[in-house]
Amino acid sequence: MSAIFENSQNFTFSEENQEKIRKIFNKYPENKKQSGMLPILDIAQRQNNGWLSDSALQAVADIINVPKLSVKSIASFYTMYHLKPVGKNVIEICKTLSCKLRGIDKIQNAIENHLKTKIGETSEDLQFTILPCECLGACVNAPVIKINDDYYEDLSEQNAIDIIDKIKNGSKPKIGSYKDRVSSEPVSENK
Repeated sequence: MSAIFENSQNFTFSEENQEKIRKIFNKYPENKKQSGMLPILDIAQRQNNGWLSDSALQAVADIINVPKLSVKSIASFYTMYHLKPVGKNVIEICKTLSCKLRGIDKIQNAIENHLKTKIGETSEDLQFTILPCECLGACVNAPVIKINDDYYEDLSEQNAIDIIDKIKNGSKPKIGSYKDRVSSEPVSENK
């Protein structure tokens, strides 16, 4: 089985990631390896500094035995996959109605001004990429941003800047609601 991992010009799955992929394959019948494409794309992206190069896409295609174009079409459909290099921290800004009504545009402007980086771009120091996201699925806690794997909810402009500054300084900001709500429980607007 290790032969399927040894391919593709520059990208080869690490031993640790090969083991993760074997575990994924164990969940599916032998003739249905393609069913593991999404988690394998995630593994490839995490190994490849947050994005999927052509050689990483080819490596995924090779191990699930489909054309690279099939893998690329799936990767280009989902906003969680990046087909060009991104910063160390990817900020996804929810652009749906709930977040818009709760002030996400002001938060986006504050983030862009603070980082001197526009949506769709990466900061000069390569630490942050700002991307739009159609929906982060936390509408009740709007406005919401996601940075890497963490959700930051019920935000103000200042909360967003503070979160980014903590990440810049190497500390871990509090994830979740910034109104101290538990999960999606109702909260008084006076908090």
